[in-house]
Amino acid sequence: MQTLLLGIDKISTLVGQAASWLIVGLTLMISYEVFSRYALGTPHAWVFDASNMLYGALFMLGGAYTLAKRGHVRGDILYGFLQPRAQAAIDLVLYLLFFFPGVIALAWAGLDFFQVSLAQNEHSSIAADGPPIYPFKAVIPVAGALLLLQGVAEVIRCVLCLMDGDWPRREEDVEEVDVDKLKQMVGKEEVLASAADTSADTSAVRAPGTKTSALESNPR
Repeated sequence: MQTLLLGIDKISTLVGQAASWLIVGLTLMISYEVFSRYALGTPHAWVFDASNMLYGALFMLGGAYTLAKRGHVRGDILYGFLQPRAQAAIDLVLYLLFFFPGVIALAWAGLDFFQVSLAQNEHSSIAADGPPIYPFKAVIPVAGALLLLQGVAEVIRCVLCLMDGDWPRREEDVEEVDVDKLKQMVGKEEVLASAADTSADTSAVRAPGTKTSALESNPR
């Protein structure tokens, strides 16, 4: 079971990391458009739609990745103080009541949007040479399917946590802030600071005795 869960995490991670390269393409395209508009005097109307589609694809394809890394917004101040079983129970209820209905609707509607757009060979109407829209709309059902797959993995994790009392292991990846390691570092610094204070206090107590013994051993 753990192999299955880590395999789903790996898929979400690879898709999210691949989609992150769209940032590079978006940056290059906007930079070129700014140069072309202000330096060459030749703006391109299609860049507006193209940039929106690139950003939208990045946003949607990163959804499963963010879910796999538990990066979506939650009430961590209260949630973090709960025991793992209580966290799993809350997550399980929320997944069943809200997550799956919403994501299934997204994937189903997105598939219909893509089919209609492909049949019409839909292009952007903002300019005569507007880019095609159906590739972008194809991302909607794909992103929905990836979210559903990752959601199934999260529900299985909730059930396992309710049974075992602890969260199963996840696919590791770079994190913006590793809270557990930060706590360990803070804890170590506090221990070192406490040890240093204790050592200083001990030296202060022993120093007068040491000096007195030296004076007593060498009377004048």
